[in-house]
Amino acid sequence: MTQIHAGLLRALGKDFGDPELLTLALTHRSAGGRNNERLEFLGDALINACVAEALYRRHPDLEEGDLSRLRASLVNQETLAEVARELDLGSYLTLGPGELKSGGFRRASILADALEAVVGSVFLDAGFEAARDVTLRILESRLAAPLSTEELKDPKTRLQEVLQARELPLPVYAVESVRGEPHKQTFRVSCSIAPLEVRTEGEAGSRRAAEQEAARHALEKITHG
Repeated sequence: MTQIHAGLLRALGKDFGDPELLTLALTHRSAGGRNNERLEFLGDALINACVAEALYRRHPDLEEGDLSRLRASLVNQETLAEVARELDLGSYLTLGPGELKSGGFRRASILADALEAVVGSVFLDAGFEAARDVTLRILESRLAAPLSTEELKDPKTRLQEVLQARELPLPVYAVESVRGEPHKQTFRVSCSIAPLEVRTEGEAGSRRAAEQEAARHALEKITHG
């Protein structure tokens, strides 16, 4: 196992006393049997805690609200999926035939979940300090270059401000589809701005997150054409 995952282990800066934990972290539920969902739950909490501590120590001048927004900009599906792609995590995943055929190894939700599961597996294998070391290692470049106060505003807020400045109506959000089990749903939401003939979509594990993703795409269309 360690030979197969050698590149990932080097990127994480971590070796495993129990290699099966990493194998489990990289196993999607579509593969059947034991999967990474419980590790994902654990890793999500760990990444949030480690990033919160890092921001608290690095930014003694920031108020609670700005710290929360900064953490949200770092710990979200989009950012974690970007980090997973940098680690080439998709190439290590074990997926069921359906997900393989549909390109699940490239899907942001699957990549972000797997990254959280990997951090959870590190914690179970070697404890909190190891999990923190891995979290800070994979997020260091983003922690070292935080967003500006303006950029910390969520996409929906920024989109609303842009439209109000142009005296345009607010966007209309609509749920296009919901799939998955009740405890693990994926929402696809559209964002429509009729006067500009702009319509975008976002997909995430909650309606709110999907709306933010759709708003982000709309902002990109409006500001960059």
